[in-house]
Amino acid sequence: MPERETLRVTALYPELMNIYADRGNLLMLEQRCRWRGLGFELSGVTIGDPLDPDAADLFYMGGGQDRDQELCAADLVELKREPLRAAAARGAIVLAVCGGYQLLGHSYELGEKTLPGIGLLDVETVRADGPRLIGNVAIEVDLPGVDAPRVLAGFENHGGRTYLGESGRALGRVLRGRGNNGEDGLEGARAGNVIGTYLHGPLLPKNAWFADWLIATALGLQTPLAELDDTLERLAHADACRAAGV
Repeated sequence: MPERETLRVTALYPELMNIYADRGNLLMLEQRCRWRGLGFELSGVTIGDPLDPDAADLFYMGGGQDRDQELCAADLVELKREPLRAAAARGAIVLAVCGGYQLLGHSYELGEKTLPGIGLLDVETVRADGPRLIGNVAIEVDLPGVDAPRVLAGFENHGGRTYLGESGRALGRVLRGRGNNGEDGLEGARAGNVIGTYLHGPLLPKNAWFADWLIATALGLQTPLAELDDTLERLAHADACRAAGV
């Protein structure tokens, strides 16, 4: 993928899938681009809108209430599944948090109702009878281009239990918290540049290094991003890790 100097981001259903401070993730990407003299363009698509697979370097979807998630699920399958598949195939990043993560899988079973997913990740989600998985969480991740495993810290709050399929690959290993299902010690899923996670609160302001990885990967940069004074960002990350018990 050729290098770009402007990060183009498309938010999917920003007025519906945005209950976990998802706007904060977009603001984090924008500000870190601006500080480095990189351009930033944000667009949004919602129910009924067509999706151009070449219009963005990063596609983002947050979490939503069950009712809104159901509306988005139908629209994703009908209008946006193939464009997102095409975007992922050319190397664009697709990042989804919580409810958005669930919709990137094959399906989400809600009792007698099943929401269809778009199958970008080999995962399935079911709504369990047990308590919601709530609390601070930290995971260890190993990403391309990163010299050593790093820690992502955030907050989880989900009633669904997500399970990897045979070809599924977790985003990370749980250090503290519940993760995908509270059973297998895994959190999130990743297939190439398609990433799903339950970490929010929001995710990127607590993990500036991950925001930078997303920017560099989405832009296809061959050289490291310019260093920033990340004193406050490192404190925020340390505080999130400490809250999780890491």
